[in-house]
Amino acid sequence: MKIMASVYFKGSPIHTEGELPKKGETAPNFSLVNGDLEEVTLDTYKGSKVVLNIFHSLDTGTCAASMHRFNKIASESDNTKVLCISKDLPFAMSRFCAAEGLNNVITLSDFRNGFGQNYKLTYTDGIIKGLLARAIVIIDENGKVTYTEQVQEVTEEPDYDSAIEALKNS
Repeated sequence: MKIMASVYFKGSPIHTEGELPKKGETAPNFSLVNGDLEEVTLDTYKGSKVVLNIFHSLDTGTCAASMHRFNKIASESDNTKVLCISKDLPFAMSRFCAAEGLNNVITLSDFRNGFGQNYKLTYTDGIIKGLLARAIVIIDENGKVTYTEQVQEVTEEPDYDSAIEALKNS
């Protein structure tokens, strides 16, 4: 039996490929593309706390708002890398950050490598099928998952306060 997470898009149920990694598990590795079209993996950030801010597209207000909020969080957090991940093209993500003055986050694209499958966050149905679900995953310096949140109504922002608290305690 395949386990799928159910969330809502404007009140209508949609599903992802599965469930996020559990707290205490080793975070799945990934390969994503940065603004220079270089592939990076989770190992690239080994030794730092890592916040995965995962979302559909910077072309939505909620996703853009999360980028701004996590840019602020990144500027206030020691030994922490905030990775903003979507299927947007690296060029668009870099252009967005430059226009908005966001220089504390790292944008990474899942346009070619299957991050969504590794983290079970690709929507399998609904109007936004194929995009990544809105979620937060915090990983400690040793690669262990210390916090996850999959936002239940995808038009809403994540619980920043809980993420900040988890980051402080990881």
